[in-house]
Amino acid sequence: MSTVRDRMVAGAVKLLAQRGLQATSFSSVLAETSAPRGSIYHHFPGGKEEMVAAAIEATQTHALQLIDHDMGASAIEVTQSFLAAWRALLTYTDFAAGCALVAITVAAETEGQRLRAAEAFRAWQGKLAGALQAGGLSAETAAATATLLLAAAEGAVVICRAEHDIGPFEVVAAQLTEHVRALAARA
Repeated sequence: MSTVRDRMVAGAVKLLAQRGLQATSFSSVLAETSAPRGSIYHHFPGGKEEMVAAAIEATQTHALQLIDHDMGASAIEVTQSFLAAWRALLTYTDFAAGCALVAITVAAETEGQRLRAAEAFRAWQGKLAGALQAGGLSAETAAATATLLLAAAEGAVVICRAEHDIGPFEVVAAQLTEHVRALAARA
């Protein structure tokens, strides 16, 4: 069962992914979650900074959990699963949502927000690299490939949202899949 705070954090993540950092206010989170107004300072006494930090943590946790499901799979299966998650986000939300971490990074209101987003990206890249390595790639190749997958997928998501079309993502996904397939064959 989710608490009011959990609902508010999930609402903040959703709004960040859909509208960006500036449009994610306490008022918009309250409207999204139907949480009582008194919940704001009870659950986030540090203000918006604390709420954004919680949203970053929740986004990071979700991303890492998705990769945990693929531990022990081949590098190509890890890649396909990673790409499938992005495809699902785009299609399920009808291109309305992207990555909350990107939204925070491009519009960080404080250095703390930027640093937390950077830490989350590093954790995500590290976990993905670990899964790719467990899937048969060398440590060096896995680290480079994880960075490529993350950066290319994030870019493709942005273009798809702008164009309201899955086509750019599918082009990038096909290229990434073939790249990892070639790396796995050489390993």
